[in-house]
Amino acid sequence: MASGSGDDAPPKRNPLPTALVSNLQSVLAARRPPAAEDVGAAAEETPAPAAEASDAPAGEGAPERPAVLLTCAGGIRSPGLAALVDALVAGGRCDVHVCAPDSDKPACGHSVTIRETITATSVDFTGAKAFEISGTPVDCVSLALSGRLFSWSAPALVISGINAGPNCGYEMFHSSAIAAAREALMYGVPSIAISLNWKKDESKDSDFKDAAQASLPLIHAALSDITKGTFLRGCLLNVGVPSSPSANKGFKVTKQSVYSPAQSWQAVSSSRPSSATHFMGMHQSLGIQLAQLGKDASAAGAARRVSAQRKMVEVESVAATGKQEAREVVKKLFRAEFAEKPHEGLDEDIDLRALENGFISVTPLNVHGHVETEIGAAASDWLSAAVSLDKEKEVSPAIADQQDAPVAAEEKEAPSAT
Repeated sequence: MASGSGDDAPPKRNPLPTALVSNLQSVLAARRPPAAEDVGAAAEETPAPAAEASDAPAGEGAPERPAVLLTCAGGIRSPGLAALVDALVAGGRCDVHVCAPDSDKPACGHSVTIRETITATSVDFTGAKAFEISGTPVDCVSLALSGRLFSWSAPALVISGINAGPNCGYEMFHSSAIAAAREALMYGVPSIAISLNWKKDESKDSDFKDAAQASLPLIHAALSDITKGTFLRGCLLNVGVPSSPSANKGFKVTKQSVYSPAQSWQAVSSSRPSSATHFMGMHQSLGIQLAQLGKDASAAGAARRVSAQRKMVEVESVAATGKQEAREVVKKLFRAEFAEKPHEGLDEDIDLRALENGFISVTPLNVHGHVETEIGAAASDWLSAAVSLDKEKEVSPAIADQQDAPVAAEEKEAPSAT
């Protein structure tokens, strides 16, 4: 019988080239775990973990800060948005994310962009992660909350602002700022809309910084109660800051008025938009501003050329002769303008009246634009507790100083008594 030993079997040929086999063997040898004695020698040479701890971030191990999403109808370069970002970053109580339109988007209401591609471009904001969006403020909130832009499940709070001009009464139906906050509420995320009662020829960009500082107690109180799960549910807060923010008289829960500004249509001779200096912003270099102006000028020139070419068009005649006749196309240009109109007999707890009296108005609104009495009462109770608690934190150091003052005075007077 033939032997079944493997020694007599013919050797198998290796189908791989010798050089490739050699390379694979060297790679596998490099990945092989080191021997025990080699591990011990490497451990002696490796520094202790304590030596590396000094390179760790200072805040490592601390509780995670809540994330806050900011948007602004005035655009990514609006001074109101910049002031709010700076104030929140300096406060250090939250991680700030920004998603705002790439230009001013006033009075868009709750409009969204469909059948068009939205572009998101990163923007430098100190202390915040920011994107500018080629869409409406509602697009910005919806995209940010979708999880496609930021790596989060959801932010703790969405803030729309700080916007120029009040959002009182029926203005909320046109307001892009209110719509952005409403979109967050529809996603189940707490939201606040903040607007400055901007006065033409009186207000200045520095007022936004004061408005941001005046709004911080409310924002911090909201973040604290959101973390605890005790914040208001089912409504957003429409916050109006008076035209002199630094001289405000405090917060006041208000009701939505029925006020609406007077709208008129003015005939204009050019389709060129109004001056863009308000929203071109504090974060752009001169070169970028000049480039933007150049693009605007080119677009305006192209529009005029197309308009001139289309002024006279050939249309098919319906006359019996069957000839073609020229017909002039009339094009007229109009621009909507809003102006304040007189209002009398407003109650003291109405949003517009509170602003005029120097208070920061806080109007709770649900997705339908109003709030039931029960929610309004709950909002009033929450605001009273939140603001008073914040004031106690600010006043307590001052009280301590006042209590120490009489003691110091007695010590100074003591030598004279002897």
